Amino acid sequence: MVELYTQYTYEKRWQKTSQKDVLRMIKEEMPETDAQATLKYILAQIEKGKIITLGECRFSSKAIS
Repeated sequence: MVELYTQYTYEKRWQKTSQKDVLRMIKEEMPETDAQATLKYILAQIEKGKIITLGECRFSSKAIS
């Protein structure tokens, strides 16, 4: 299980976040999308070391300084 870290674009710090909270964030940022499918995509990409941006929120598998 990969760890999830999130950061809003206006924040400086990354925070460890639960999948439940990430689903809520996805629903807030993009209510017209399938949140569960979007979460699967985010998890697949961050496992590869990528940072995914969705609206005002960024997702990563590690806290970046």
